[in-house]
Amino acid sequence: MAAGSFRRSIASQLSKVLDLPPENLIKSISAVPVSKKRHVADFQLSIASVIENSSSNCLAQDLHLQAQQLVERLKCDSVVSEISAGPGTVNFTINRELLAKTVLQQVWKDGSEYGVKSELFSTVPRQKAVIEFSSPNIAKKFHIGHLRSTIVGNFIANLKVALGHEVVRINYLGDWGMQFGLLGVGFQSFGSKEKLKSSPLQHLFEVYVQINKAAEDENTKKLAKDFFRKLEEHDEQTLSIWKLFRDLSIEEYIRIYKRLGVHFDEYSGESFYQEKAQEVLKILEDKGLLQKTIKGTGIVDLSEKKDLSTVSTVMRSDGTSLYITRDLAAAIDRMNKHSWDTMIYVTDKSQSNHFQHLFQILKLMGYDWAERCQHVSFGLVQGMKTRRGEVIFLEDVLNEVRSRMLENMTSTKTTKEVQDPVETAEKVGLAALIIQDFRGLLSSDYQFSWDRALQSRGDTGVFLQYTHARLHRYDEVLYRSSQDLQPKHIVSYLLTLSHLAAVAHKTLPVKGSTPDVAQARLCLFQAARLVLANGMKLLGITPITQM
Repeated sequence: MAAGSFRRSIASQLSKVLDLPPENLIKSISAVPVSKKRHVADFQLSIASVIENSSSNCLAQDLHLQAQQLVERLKCDSVVSEISAGPGTVNFTINRELLAKTVLQQVWKDGSEYGVKSELFSTVPRQKAVIEFSSPNIAKKFHIGHLRSTIVGNFIANLKVALGHEVVRINYLGDWGMQFGLLGVGFQSFGSKEKLKSSPLQHLFEVYVQINKAAEDENTKKLAKDFFRKLEEHDEQTLSIWKLFRDLSIEEYIRIYKRLGVHFDEYSGESFYQEKAQEVLKILEDKGLLQKTIKGTGIVDLSEKKDLSTVSTVMRSDGTSLYITRDLAAAIDRMNKHSWDTMIYVTDKSQSNHFQHLFQILKLMGYDWAERCQHVSFGLVQGMKTRRGEVIFLEDVLNEVRSRMLENMTSTKTTKEVQDPVETAEKVGLAALIIQDFRGLLSSDYQFSWDRALQSRGDTGVFLQYTHARLHRYDEVLYRSSQDLQPKHIVSYLLTLSHLAAVAHKTLPVKGSTPDVAQARLCLFQAARLVLANGMKLLGITPITQM
């Protein structure tokens, strides 16, 4: 790959001077992030990483001196046009003409695989990953946390697939529990089969809100308990009502996810693991890990000193399972079914404790693969409201972003006539939501702002789409994102590329240039557009060609 051949060329010259094999040096040569403001160098070598016995307290001036001494022993050649010393680094600038030519040729050659074919990934083993994300609760709000989980999980899955890994996308629905007792009773009192068929999520939510008002009433409590008990005993009539709720909800979820450009390989749920959760409790008991409290609940001691200072409750006093027990059963079942190499759960950071407990219990049960489970957590989003008030359904957000974007497009003079303005507004609006979400570290909370998300200048999703509609070192950015599963590296790279492309668009006109200059410039813009498209698709954004 382009950047790879430059790295190898630098490494081979360094290996002669430092008397080290080139392959040991390649990882120490990193691309310098492209800056909108100034050009420092293209690659740099960290002196500390190649000097033997370099201790962490090695003085900064010593490193700088060693960098200067190394620079004196190196020579520029047909590839490297300038070599300079920085603070503890040696900086290499690549011959501009060669750089442009090589990078553009590589982009054209690799197309949609540009970046992912890099030698940076050559030693990364291809793996099978199970990713659990989105996971809303039937009949409850599809809150903004579920939207974050959906777009973050989709990004991780897209990235893994692009890098050649096998991915299983699982949506683990909240489709079981006492709320279904309430919902069943509520539906018998306030439900309508017609409304359930036409808008299941909305109708079930309305029924749930209504029945909850009566939830403190002793008779309602008793009826709800009876309904759920029948459900657990697999009573046919009760089960068929529950199945109707679940099936119609999934149908509507699929339709909404399609608008987001998201799909799942498996719609799983807590309901799948009722019996298997009982098997988990039996294993815990057989291994001597299950302890009973005075109240009769079942706990697992997770404390180091085994003094019950940290415990996890896994069983109710009546012997029924809890959410964590069903999660244990699901993890074991997925390993048996998929033989995965890594399993990633994408949820908000309030669940960090739950996942720590989950992984610890799996380890205590003797499952070494618990080490390969990972919780990718994210912060909370404040202030997302539609004009009609608080967000309850994901569809409200999508409709709001589409209508606001349509208004913006209609009032903007630069907007061209587009074939399908509604579809365009939806895709641009979605880009706006995703970029606002992905710009910082996922674990940070942030204040949502419609105005900031939808502006067409500055570092926004609308600006990305605008650049793509008008329109190196990408492999390192992908590599960083693949290591820490944070999308912000890709976002910041694409925004910088967009700013540079916008500047180039003004200063390097294609119209009015001589044919060979026009051809070269066109080639540059097409390459930038191709890389933008690749990156946007990884983030879950569909690039548009007109706006």
